[in-house]
Amino acid sequence: MATKTINVEMLAKMFLAGAQNIEAKKEYINELNVFPVPDGDTGTNMSLTIMAAAKEVTALEKSDIKDLAKAISSGSLRGARGNSGVILSQLLRGFTKSIREEKQIDVQGLAAACARARDTAYKAVMKPKEGTILTVASGIAEKAAEMAAETDDLEVFLPAVIEHAEEVLKKTPDMLPVLKEAGVVDSGGQGLLEVIKGAYDAFLGKEIDYSAIQPGAGVQVTKINAQDTADIKFGYCTEFIILTEKEFTDAQEKDFKGYLSSIGDSIVCVADDDVVKVHVHTNDPGLAIQRALTYGQLSRMKIDNMREEHQEKLIKDAEKLAAKDAGMKMPDDRKKQPDEPRKPMGFIAVSIGEGMNEIFKELGVDYIIEGGQTMNPSTEDMLNAIDQVNAECVFILPNNKNIVLAANQAKVLVEDKEIVVIPTKTVPQGISAVIGFMPDADAKENEEVMLEAIRNVKSGQVTYAVRDTHIDDKEIHEGDIMGIGDSGIMAVGKGVEETTKELLGQLVDEDSELISLYYGEEVKEEDAERFIAEIGELYPDVDVDAHYGGQPIYYYVLAVE
Repeated sequence: MATKTINVEMLAKMFLAGAQNIEAKKEYINELNVFPVPDGDTGTNMSLTIMAAAKEVTALEKSDIKDLAKAISSGSLRGARGNSGVILSQLLRGFTKSIREEKQIDVQGLAAACARARDTAYKAVMKPKEGTILTVASGIAEKAAEMAAETDDLEVFLPAVIEHAEEVLKKTPDMLPVLKEAGVVDSGGQGLLEVIKGAYDAFLGKEIDYSAIQPGAGVQVTKINAQDTADIKFGYCTEFIILTEKEFTDAQEKDFKGYLSSIGDSIVCVADDDVVKVHVHTNDPGLAIQRALTYGQLSRMKIDNMREEHQEKLIKDAEKLAAKDAGMKMPDDRKKQPDEPRKPMGFIAVSIGEGMNEIFKELGVDYIIEGGQTMNPSTEDMLNAIDQVNAECVFILPNNKNIVLAANQAKVLVEDKEIVVIPTKTVPQGISAVIGFMPDADAKENEEVMLEAIRNVKSGQVTYAVRDTHIDDKEIHEGDIMGIGDSGIMAVGKGVEETTKELLGQLVDEDSELISLYYGEEVKEEDAERFIAEIGELYPDVDVDAHYGGQPIYYYVLAVE
C-alpha cells in the first residue's frame, strides 16, 4: 500500500533519526577531510549543528509542522559550527521555510522543500564550489523534482532520491581535483547523505537508538513544564569540557557514560579528538567531576540548581497570574538595567591558546572566544560574545577560514549593533588586523585598513599528519610533520624544526621585513628560544619576533610580513 504523506510525528522522528545517524558517523566523516591534520572536523561540526536543532525539537510540546519547522531552523541556525555546519543549517532553514505552512507533507511538498533548501544554501556561500555538499544538495533537489513528476508514493520517491544522492557524492572527486588526489569523496556531502539516510530509516519504521539526543527518553517529543518538574529526581544540571591528555577511546567513552548513568540522567557525552563535551543531571556534581578529572583537565564548568530554578519559575508564574487577574502589567524580565554608554568600536577574536589569548588582550580585544581549531565556535557563541561587547560597532576576527561563515551568520541575526566581520583565516592575520586599528578613524576606514593589513601577511602552521594520503603533489605518511601555508601544504618532513625552516624558505622573499613565530604548548621554551635564534641567523636582514602561543596541535604558527 502506497504512503503518500508524512505527518508531524513522523517528520519529527525522521529529523531526529537523521541527527542520530550523523552523530554515529561523525568520526568516519571527519576522516574524509582532505588535509590529514589532527583538527579535521566536518563530521563533528555537522553533528553539533544538527544536535542543537534536535535539542529544540525534543523540547517541544505536541506541536504542528510550523512549530517543528521553527525549532529545526532556529536550533540549527544558532548552533551552526564551521563551514559545513553553517551550510547544513542553511539547508535546514530553506527546507523548513518551504514546509512550515503544511498540515502534512507529500511528494510535491518534499520536492519544493529540497529546491528551496538548495537555493538557500547556495545564497549563503559567497563563492560556491562544485564537488561539495552544495553539489549533493543540488542533486537531491533535481532528482526530487524529477520523481515528483512521476509518482506520488513516498515509498518510491525517497529511495530514488537517496540513490541519486549517493551517485552524485561518488562523482565529487571528479569535480574537485583535491578530492581525487586525496582519494576521498566530499566530507560535507557524505554528512548530508547520512542525515537523509537516517531519516529514511525512521520512515521505514526501523528501530532507532536515540540515546545521543535524549538518553533514556526514546523519541517522544515532550517538554518539561512546571508541573512535570515538581518532583525532580536529579537536581543539578552539570556541564563541562574535558581536555583529554591522551586519546579518549570508545571503551572509555562507554565506561564514562555508564558511570554517569549510575549517578544521573539526561546524559550527553560528545568526544572530539582531545575535547569531550559533557552534560548530566545529577544530585552530586562532584562525583561526575572527580571521574572526569581522571581523563584530563576540565574547562567551562557550569552547575545549575534545577530545583531552585523550578521554585523561582513557580513564584514568577504565580506573580504574573496574580498581576493578570488584578489587571496589572508585569515588568519584562528581560529588560536590562541602564547600560554604560557604548564606546564607538569593540573587538571579538577567536583564539587557540593561552599565549595567543594574552596577545589579543594586550592589543585591546574586548572578548576572546577560545577553541578556534579543535572546537569551532557556533553562531550562538558568536551572538553571546557580541552581547558582552558594549560597543556600537563590533569587529569580529574569526582567525580561521572554517569560522568565517558562522561569524557572518551571527552578523545577520544582530539588529542593535553594527557587526563587521574581518575575514581573517589565521591568528597572525587577526593580530595584524588589530595592530592596524586606528581609534580616531571610523568603522569603515578601519575595515579598509584591517583588510589591507591581512593582505600583507603570509601565514604558516606546522603540525603532524594523522593518516597516509597524497595531496598537493606530496606523498604524506601518518606521523609526518607538515608545513601548511595559505595555499596548502608547502613542506613535509620528519622533524618539526627542519619542516618549519623549509616552510619559512617558501614564505620569506626579498620584500619580507618581519618573521613572527608563535610556539605551541608541546614545544619547550628553551627549544623554542634556541630554534628562533637559528632563524635569526638564517635571515639576518629580517626582524624575528618570538612569542609563546600555547596553541594545541600546531608546534609553530608563523607570520611573514
